[in-house]
Amino acid sequence: MSVKLLMKWDIKQEQQQEYFEFVVREWGPGLSRLGLELIGLWLTTFSSGDTPQIMAEGLTDDLASMRKILKSPEWQRLHERLLECVTNYTQKVVRTSGEFQI
Repeated sequence: MSVKLLMKWDIKQEQQQEYFEFVVREWGPGLSRLGLELIGLWLTTFSSGDTPQIMAEGLTDDLASMRKILKSPEWQRLHERLLECVTNYTQKVVRTSGEFQI
């Protein structure tokens, strides 16, 4: 059964330009190389503060594949680099349900 990695975060105000360049040039392509299919990426433009600015979800075929990705040195590098540009990062792995998941 396929599984999703659900991620949420806010972009640091002073890191916006660097963040967008990193996501386009490194983060997205890096996830693809690892075998994590990025299936959703949402940007909230107006928020009351309760909603994360960014929500993303990546898909793998099974839990073993997801675990392998999350333990890989490449994931660690990408994740650490992302954390330099964002705050309030959270993630969770869930089984796909066929419905919108957060």
